Amino acid sequence: MILKAYSLGKSIFKIGDVVLFYGKNDGLKKEEILKIISLNKNANVTNYDEKQILDDQDNFFNNILSKSLFEKEKIVIINRASDKIFKIIEELIEKDIQDTLLIINSESLEKKSKLRSIFEKDKKMICIAFYPDNLETLSKITQNFLRERKITISQSNINLIVSRCNGDRGVLKNELWKIENFTLGGKKITNEDLIKLTNLIENFSISELIDNCLAKNKRKTIHILNENNFNNEDCILITRTFLSKSKKILKLCSEFENNKNIDLTISSAKPPIFWKDKEITKQQIYKWTPKNIKRLIFRLNEVELLVKKNVNNSINFISDFILEQSSLNTNN
Repeated sequence: MILKAYSLGKSIFKIGDVVLFYGKNDGLKKEEILKIISLNKNANVTNYDEKQILDDQDNFFNNILSKSLFEKEKIVIINRASDKIFKIIEELIEKDIQDTLLIINSESLEKKSKLRSIFEKDKKMICIAFYPDNLETLSKITQNFLRERKITISQSNINLIVSRCNGDRGVLKNELWKIENFTLGGKKITNEDLIKLTNLIENFSISELIDNCLAKNKRKTIHILNENNFNNEDCILITRTFLSKSKKILKLCSEFENNKNIDLTISSAKPPIFWKDKEITKQQIYKWTPKNIKRLIFRLNEVELLVKKNVNNSINFISDFILEQSSLNTNN
């Protein structure tokens, strides 16, 4: 069954429903998911990444189908889903999990997608496409936010904020919260302040994601992937950031291999390593050898080419690659 995102209003979903959210408007999808969770406060919420499920299907089914005296209702969210998981979803649907609200969260899905097709044709399941917000919608969200907080910003600056959000209200709200924090205490915001605050070019979540992947912090890596609204457009930036950090680690690993002194390697690094990055950089050096980091750099070039050729599936390629690298043993 197909529903329109704009017609949702108050959440209509209930325990026992199987729902597919797909499309590029991650901010709107996240809003709807949070609304569902808030209306089902007694339900236990579990997030999965598609790759986690494909790597260990038995564990996934055990967690979904197991009963507990202490958790009678569940909300299960599967992020970055694609047709790879189609058979698993089919099997879950056949088992008729009445105590679980299952949300499949996907990027853009083509019309021929098996996952999309089964949800559109079956009246018992719900399928909703989340398309990018238009400029008018984002402008209204911005104006309402600023009006409620009595923050004065010109229409031209509102247009600037909106234009830098790539049609995603989630990104917009992050920028608006920055503005709200800046103006606490009645401080006025200038055009120059605004440009600095809403600098979307530098994505700190991407940097944190790559750092934890290189440090083999798999749990943290999965958490960042699940909690951030990365989309297909982010993939080139992710690969470039990954490549840049890998080359830096190659240089440090080579130095450490020669001097066998981690503190000396860190202190003599050029450019200098900022103090708050020293600990995770040490973890990265310990986890990699020059030989393996060279292999990684070669793989990254292949992945970037793959991403450019398959734009619609690029976030799945990148997510799988990052999860794979965070799990590999590369220090020998």
